Amino acid sequence: MKWYELRSEEVEKKVNTNLSLGLSEKEITMRQKQFGYNELKEADRPSALLLFLEQFKDFMVVVLLAATLISGLLGEYIDAIAIIAIVLLNGFLGFFQERKAEKSLHALKELSAPQVTVLRNKQWLRIQSKELVVGDIIKFSSGDRIGADIRLTKVKSLEIEESALTGESVPVPKHIEPIRDDHISLGDQENMAFMGTMVTRGSGEGIVVATGMNTAMGQIAELLQSAETMITPLQRRLEQLGKILISVALVLTFLVVVVGILRGHELYEMFLAGVSLAVAAIPEGLPAIVTVALSLGVQRMIRKNAIVRRLPAVETLGCASVICSDKTGTLTQNKMTVTHLWSGGKTWSVSGTGYDLKGSFFAGEKEVEVPNIKTLQQLLTFGVLCNNASLKEKKDEYIIDGDPTEGALIVAGMKAGLQRDLLLNQFEIIEEFPFDSARKMMSVIVKDHSGNQFVITKGAPDVLLNVSESILWENKQQHLTEEYGNYVKNAIEELASDALRTIAVAFKPIRPNQKIMNELEAERDLVFIGIQGMIDPPRPEVKAAVQECKDAGIKTIMITGDHLITAKAIAAQLGILPSGGKVLDGNALSKMEVEDLEEIVEDVYVFARVSPEHKLKIVKALQRKGHIVAMTGDGVNDAPAIKAADIGIAMGITGTDVAKEASSLVLLDDNFATIKAAINEGRNIYENIRKFIRYLLASNVGEILVMLFAMLLALPLPLVPIQILWVNLVTDGLPAMALGLDQAEDNVMKRGPRHPNEGVFARKLGWKVVSRGFLIGIVTLAAFMIVYGRDPSNLGYAQTIAFATLVLAQLIHVFDCRSERSIFHRNPFQNMYLVWAVISSIVLMLIVIYYPPLQPIFHTTAIEARDWLLIIGLSAVPTFLLAGSLLTRSRSKPRML
Repeated sequence: MKWYELRSEEVEKKVNTNLSLGLSEKEITMRQKQFGYNELKEADRPSALLLFLEQFKDFMVVVLLAATLISGLLGEYIDAIAIIAIVLLNGFLGFFQERKAEKSLHALKELSAPQVTVLRNKQWLRIQSKELVVGDIIKFSSGDRIGADIRLTKVKSLEIEESALTGESVPVPKHIEPIRDDHISLGDQENMAFMGTMVTRGSGEGIVVATGMNTAMGQIAELLQSAETMITPLQRRLEQLGKILISVALVLTFLVVVVGILRGHELYEMFLAGVSLAVAAIPEGLPAIVTVALSLGVQRMIRKNAIVRRLPAVETLGCASVICSDKTGTLTQNKMTVTHLWSGGKTWSVSGTGYDLKGSFFAGEKEVEVPNIKTLQQLLTFGVLCNNASLKEKKDEYIIDGDPTEGALIVAGMKAGLQRDLLLNQFEIIEEFPFDSARKMMSVIVKDHSGNQFVITKGAPDVLLNVSESILWENKQQHLTEEYGNYVKNAIEELASDALRTIAVAFKPIRPNQKIMNELEAERDLVFIGIQGMIDPPRPEVKAAVQECKDAGIKTIMITGDHLITAKAIAAQLGILPSGGKVLDGNALSKMEVEDLEEIVEDVYVFARVSPEHKLKIVKALQRKGHIVAMTGDGVNDAPAIKAADIGIAMGITGTDVAKEASSLVLLDDNFATIKAAINEGRNIYENIRKFIRYLLASNVGEILVMLFAMLLALPLPLVPIQILWVNLVTDGLPAMALGLDQAEDNVMKRGPRHPNEGVFARKLGWKVVSRGFLIGIVTLAAFMIVYGRDPSNLGYAQTIAFATLVLAQLIHVFDCRSERSIFHRNPFQNMYLVWAVISSIVLMLIVIYYPPLQPIFHTTAIEARDWLLIIGLSAVPTFLLAGSLLTRSRSKPRML
């Protein structure tokens, strides 16, 4: 259908809708059943069976299965069955891990789905775009993303950026007139709006004419069914690490096999041992564990009101060194609150913040009753009457419908018991002259029950002062002399110096039937009543969050369009602006090139009166100084800076779809403290990945070395192949996964930011892997040699002792991996997932050792009680020997004065 050729009325008739009413619930249900959801089909995901089979395509697993086949052909049926069982169990674990990650990421996609405003049953509603159906009436404005293909019916200065469809970067002006043309490109269909495009200017309404795969975007999607997989820098480094590990493991395994054969062991025995050792040595579960750790971290961030839109952001968060934050709504509550009132030379303070109606009025420290003070009563009453805002209750809290400044006047009045609805019963509003930026005033004409008429005006204090001829002073109307004018000016300056935004209120009585023709006539010869001073108060939790970021080596910079004085006051209150810290305004910023700003940017803590275009300049200057920058924003014009930043952060409540599209992180509550929580989570995710890399590799080094040393010493095999595979499964699986769920260390936000190019083995992790792995191998071999030397005829018993020692040494070592310092720095019961994983592994080990039907399969025998003392003692050595030496060294360090 060529919708662009039809008039709005024809489109309305064709899709059977109503422009003024929208669709009914019955019609919506029927159309959703007929056409399905308004969403693009995703590329076919592999079936559960294919996903399961993919777990066995790894080269080493294929080699192991080949070795198993050889075992079976040679008559070693028990070994073959056991190995297949272990491989299958490992495959199931990998399968469930991938399914978990897939579901988590799908849930994330659902949470970040775009929303649209739609007319249904005469009401405008906010719904997810996937619920749109053909015939829906939707409206949109600057910053919104179009949710379906639409024939426009109303436009107001509407321009839409359609580069996603047409490649044309210049926004297209839109109109509603029919276009008569049989062959017209998408870019020339100026009365249409298409799914996925962005509104850059103005507003509009339209009728949905196509959804899902029937849209222009859907036709493109059919050509792009294969989704590109995003690989994070961390995953890339782990991939490289995996290749290195495979090479090293194969060389060492080959060495073990060759030495074993030269020492007289059978070729088949050493081949199977070598393959088992290679499979154990290569941490093939590492990518799956990393994926799950990232996925679970993303889920935890969602619970903390941060949606990660791009997985690399999780890693980058841990590197952030600067947060550039908006003031309004992010550092502050975005709830203007009247805190001071001035009238007739007297000042009163008001308690309570935000839109909480609880609050009292004070003269100094003495509480006062508003009705007893006539000028104060008038100041608050007229502030409520000359007003277009209203207060609405939503989910146990009040929200302002209208301008926040006017909302603050309403709340201040309500704290004094003044209800706007009741006041409008006493005063009828006859005429209104709306606020105008040129006049900086708003006026209403009201009439009371007695027929008396008044002009009430509110606006900028200095402007109202210039159009007033009288002032209320000590409950009397006095001529506004220069002396009284100076009192007012001093009051304005005093309130402004406390970063308060000031609104003055004035009035004048007029004759009962007098007609005021225009605002010029209304807004002159006024009686100045007083001033209300208000501020957007800081969020109570932000100050502590800023300090935590400072402790973590992260600088917070405030960027705001607000006045310099207000910005400085809020920044000082929150601890952002230190004594002597520089403040820069937009005027100075405009005159600077990026190179100029680069020289001073590290000394600036507050940027005031800036436009969104300035943000990009700030980001570039900070990045040139080597900083990893997190930038917040909510508007269309913020998108370039958000995109250019290392971590772009969009506001979930006030943010436009354009800002969200450009971002890598979305704050559901628009709160700075959520950024701090996300950085904390990002750091912890990376640290947890390092923990299980450290654990897996140290364990694998121990397994290889115990076999290598035994061969070099011409000893029998300390472990049989099936035992190596069992150790790999039992000790590498659940405990490693539990490390990925570990809580952050208490000092994670007291360290400096991690360098983005930091290697996985940085901060002596490589040394810890090698040293612990070496000791694990040594103590396992020592346990084997002690018991084997005691009774060389009982090789199976010595191998069981080595098996138990290796398992326990690794399970004790896993608690050491929880801290960069030592095992003594953390409470082992803090991570109960790990405790239960270790207990489960110990129980499984004991079953293999003591359960008779499993003994021949795993070549184990029951261990005598006295030998458990040997096993436990030797198992503790790798962890407690090095941990003890570190503790002694840290205690011997002199204290810094």
